[in-house]
Amino acid sequence: MKVAILGYGIEGKVAYDYWQALGNDVTIFDDNAIKVPAGAKLQVGLDWQLGDFDLIVRSPGVRPDRIPQGIKVTSVVREFIAKCPAPIIGVTGTKGKGTTTTLITKMLEAAGKTAHLGGNIGRPALEFLDQVKTGDWVVLELSSFQLLDATQSPQIAVCLMIVPEHLNWHPDMTEYVEAKGNIFRFQKPQDTAIYNARNKYSSQIAQLSEGTKLPYLDEAGAYVKDDQIFFQDTSICKTGEVGLLGAHNLENVCAAVAAVYPLIKDAASLAKAIREFKGLEHRLEVAGLVDGITYVDDSFSTTPETTIAAINSFDQPKVLILGGSDKGSDYTEMARFITDANVRHVIAIGDMATKISRALQAADYDAITTGPTDMTQIMKAAGEVAKSGDVVLLSPACASFGLFKDYKERGNQFKQAVQALGGVA
Repeated sequence: MKVAILGYGIEGKVAYDYWQALGNDVTIFDDNAIKVPAGAKLQVGLDWQLGDFDLIVRSPGVRPDRIPQGIKVTSVVREFIAKCPAPIIGVTGTKGKGTTTTLITKMLEAAGKTAHLGGNIGRPALEFLDQVKTGDWVVLELSSFQLLDATQSPQIAVCLMIVPEHLNWHPDMTEYVEAKGNIFRFQKPQDTAIYNARNKYSSQIAQLSEGTKLPYLDEAGAYVKDDQIFFQDTSICKTGEVGLLGAHNLENVCAAVAAVYPLIKDAASLAKAIREFKGLEHRLEVAGLVDGITYVDDSFSTTPETTIAAINSFDQPKVLILGGSDKGSDYTEMARFITDANVRHVIAIGDMATKISRALQAADYDAITTGPTDMTQIMKAAGEVAKSGDVVLLSPACASFGLFKDYKERGNQFKQAVQALGGVA
């Protein structure tokens, strides 16, 4: 076949290797001049001529409406789900996907199962397809970009909370929610749809599934009660045993419990994984302690809702680093929350600094510094207002672009700056 790979990022590279190995005539298309394997065909630019191809492989960052009608289209995730010999647990939602998929994987491993983790979390699914055996489990983190044109759903599908995000890519909230809904839309009656019972969007799209509906944060599924985590009538562990920081992570733990406990019915294995898993990098990660000040890297927080959750994770006075590039978010509710949340000072950065500052001022909060343009200036501004006993919290509520390459670079620079101050993690 003549195969076109649209976009040559992480998934595009794996797609090229996969379809090339199958003996196809493969061409890479990308908007920008990029480095490709020796001998690979490459077309660069915005005007993609795709009419002569038998198959289009869409990378997540390429909108489906850029592809002409009448050509067969697939993706790394679609091909993997179609070919995978093992059952798949898929997880979507606005935030918490990486934490939840990793915890699910660790729970399965604690119970003696072989589990493969991949998807949006950074390991493209086709990269490990040849390693998956029938008796294994696969756990996939799935983004709205990956789900937008899905035609199959995982056997066990989990949807965490959904709030507005990526509205600089999706034209509206309707498309964003509908994309998430594809994780359930193609399920069969024997499948399971796990959803956040307290989130209207998650609850709404779960009804698309023909499978069993299993809520979490509800006594019909997994929930927290009397400082314990339960699955229905079975106590899994005490909340004080949870290795993850933040009350919001109890929701992610409940989602993982709802996904795994019915499969293995082994509370001890789940409890072991819950105790030992301390979280992923750049998610409420303690970067160090300097002069009595705790520095916390929550760079992965790119929505107002996740920043609110991060603030809620600490009782101490906080110096909060907010801002970055635009994702179409509304900061009004976050600003109101900050006013009453023991936040000593806000450092507002990036393209959204002015918008965030205005939202804070409208909420009668004016302890704001604006203008730092690099991490050195950001840390200097934080150091001028933080006091012993405070938390300096990098939880930006925005994407990173402009000042930083991505959330990882932003978080890494923050951690490096803390270490330069003599921080001890």
